[in-house]
Amino acid sequence: MKSKLKYLLLFLILNNLTAASQENPAADVYLLTCGPGTETYSVYGHSALRIVIPEKESDLVYNWGVFDFNTPNFAWKFAKGRLSYSLGVSTYDNFLHDYYLEKRWVISQKLNLESDEIEKLFQLIAENLKPENINYRYDFFYDDCSTRIRDLIEKSVGDNLLWPPGEETRNMPTFRQLTGKYEEVFPWTKAGIDLLMGSPGDKKASFRDRMFLPVEMKDGLSELQIRRQGKTIPLLANPVLVLDFDQPAFRKNLFTTPFFVFCILLIIMIMLTGFFRGKKSSSIIDITVFSIFSILAILMIFFNFFTDHQQMKWNLNIIWLNPFIILCLLSLVLKKDSLVWFRIVFFLAAGFLVSLVVLPQSINNAFVPLIGILILRSSARANFFWNPLTIPYLTQL
Repeated sequence: MKSKLKYLLLFLILNNLTAASQENPAADVYLLTCGPGTETYSVYGHSALRIVIPEKESDLVYNWGVFDFNTPNFAWKFAKGRLSYSLGVSTYDNFLHDYYLEKRWVISQKLNLESDEIEKLFQLIAENLKPENINYRYDFFYDDCSTRIRDLIEKSVGDNLLWPPGEETRNMPTFRQLTGKYEEVFPWTKAGIDLLMGSPGDKKASFRDRMFLPVEMKDGLSELQIRRQGKTIPLLANPVLVLDFDQPAFRKNLFTTPFFVFCILLIIMIMLTGFFRGKKSSSIIDITVFSIFSILAILMIFFNFFTDHQQMKWNLNIIWLNPFIILCLLSLVLKKDSLVWFRIVFFLAAGFLVSLVVLPQSINNAFVPLIGILILRSSARANFFWNPLTIPYLTQL
């Protein structure tokens, strides 16, 4: 029933928008930029388009960032990169009310569009509202709530939209650096995203590419000009603060950061390795350690080879979180002292650690102590003649 009502409402809005494009009534278009939230999915902010048609007493917001937590198999579809996002439509008052409740600032900027450009924009939005187009496959870097708006503006204005001159590639930030600015207040979230984001995240983001982030798009579009009868005018009018909330204050605590916590774990593991040398105690330690690392290795395998998230492919963290870790765990559980698997894990982890400075992928510093733990326990099981931490009973094999 809810689905039928939804499509009925969209049908009415589509008809209204199509009629508006044909009748060509006076209308104003605004870019709405919303501040970052405290949830993982909202930490980067949000963008939407507001269209006001005074003659029809219409004031609607078009939002390309709608998804439904109640979608069947939501988590699995999200992990596979097959979760559909939708174009949602709401009244301006309802839109602001939601952000007021979340205590997130909202900035409005009028687009300096002429009537023919607004008509073209209406046609494009009407096309987006069709049932076959209203859902789309979300892509964080290249097809999200912000890039959809950027693309509509480009198509509506056409060649009259003037972009700034190109910049040198070496001065461009990477996608990882751009997202990292918003993740800094959530160090554990940042560590998790850095772990799962592959080499595509270290690609340089051009001026246009950076507009996948709402605030970056607001700043970028504010620099654009429109050609008007031999003159140029700004694409966007001056920003107006509609809702004013301060950014949530997050006090950084060194002692709860991933790097500090993992360093403490490394120190504890060094002590355990030195004090507990027996076969049984070593097995308990290693089954625990390699179980945790096996879970991470499975995540690496999944996101490298079995997801449609392009940003998570070609992830070099799979070098140290490799499938051989799972074989090490199996050998421990089955009580088979397969030294070769531990040696492979050791050399891969150690090689990865010494190659960090030359890798084409940025690695979060918090992972260094984790790599240290893997090197420590794999070397203890590898039975290297030079290693004083080798578990004693292995030297008798």
